[in-house]
Amino acid sequence: MPIDVPMVGDERRKNWAKVVTNVDPSKPSGWAFEGDFIAVGGIQDVPAGAVLLVYGEKGSRANPSVEAKVFTANADGTLTLEATASGRAWARTLRDDVVELIDRDRPIQRSDWSPDLMRYTDDAIQEEMRRRGLDG
Repeated sequence: MPIDVPMVGDERRKNWAKVVTNVDPSKPSGWAFEGDFIAVGGIQDVPAGAVLLVYGEKGSRANPSVEAKVFTANADGTLTLEATASGRAWARTLRDDVVELIDRDRPIQRSDWSPDLMRYTDDAIQEEMRRRGLDG
């Protein structure tokens, strides 16, 4: 669906956007956010429900001011602002929010479940967990 991807910073400075599909928690920088880069400041096609990370810099080249925003793409072609961060720690500040957004919209696949456990009721599994002392 077509989405108007905003430009967060000054067009003379670094600006980029990414459709984030995964987050690598071992990386503290912007490289933790995995996915495809898309252009900012215009219309781009992205899937409904996509998580967009938009980064921009303002100010002088020697002393740029960093800002990053996280959006979700709505089915009606609009964006919902989910989180913002600025300064040097922007990536770590946003990391947990982005993980939550990605996980929230990811449907559970049947392949995520063990077929052997599918034959037991929830109550039977909970009883076995209590019997093994794993109930929390």
